Amino acid sequence: MWDFIISFFPRAVMQGMPLLYGSTGEILTEKAGNLNLGIPGIMYVGAISGVIGAFFYEQAVPKEQMIGILAVLIPMLCCLLGSLLMGLLYCFLTVTLRANQNVTGLAMTMFGVGFGNFFGGSLIKLAHSEVPSLTFATTSDFFGDGKVPGWLAYVGIGIAILVSLFLRFTRKGMQLRAVGENPATADAAGINVTRYKYVATIVGSMIAGLGGLYYVMECAHGTWANEGFGDRGWLAIALVIFTTWRPSISIFASILFGGLIILSEHLSLPLGVKELYKLAPYVVTLIVLIIVSLRKKRENQPPQSLGLSYFREER
Repeated sequence: MWDFIISFFPRAVMQGMPLLYGSTGEILTEKAGNLNLGIPGIMYVGAISGVIGAFFYEQAVPKEQMIGILAVLIPMLCCLLGSLLMGLLYCFLTVTLRANQNVTGLAMTMFGVGFGNFFGGSLIKLAHSEVPSLTFATTSDFFGDGKVPGWLAYVGIGIAILVSLFLRFTRKGMQLRAVGENPATADAAGINVTRYKYVATIVGSMIAGLGGLYYVMECAHGTWANEGFGDRGWLAIALVIFTTWRPSISIFASILFGGLIILSEHLSLPLGVKELYKLAPYVVTLIVLIIVSLRKKRENQPPQSLGLSYFREER
């Protein structure tokens, strides 16, 4: 019992970090007015892209000859590239072609999960694995020991702080928020709405993709299994609402959500009750959403143009 209590906080931090990466990326995206419900798929693609990089590096180099910096950089660069392409695709469909953002996001989530499962299954076959999973123990050791949060957790916290400062105190951040609030007014003021939407969404997608890689390398101890990511992508979106679009608050809220995940895995509850318990983060988020809506404080509300396509000719 005492061992569980002592290890609870570090494990809650570890479980919360994928949510922090995902929510930080989504907050940056939504501040530009883009509602990207494709975040779960983007995190999945980021994870499998990093796994592909780690797989081929481990296959090409004997374990004793692996270089730590390459073992880290290759999966990270592959992860960033995969999530960048997903963000670019979302922008092309919703900003350039003005497709419905809700439909596009959901379609990208389904595509991302299917993409990850296809290539994950292909790698499992290439490795001739006797179980439906792959383990990258050597690579994951360079990310952390799996017992306490590794260096990528501190990177996630640092990114959340930087995004918060960027949005609140920089000229570019204020212009980005202006685009999310009223793109027509921002356009009239000489702000390039399309550029801001593209950059914010692509960078946000790359941040979210790192959350997928973090989950595989630290939370799952370097193990990839199809459908093993669970609902963490949706929890990351729920965290955006829970924190009222504030990345700095997401740091603490993600640890809270991570703690709820840990408890759900260790509480001895009947099966039906345990499944209901897993709904706790979503129920808490709904309560926060109701309270925020009733209080009607502008700083706690989503951007006014969130989810709406911008038609410049209607300005």
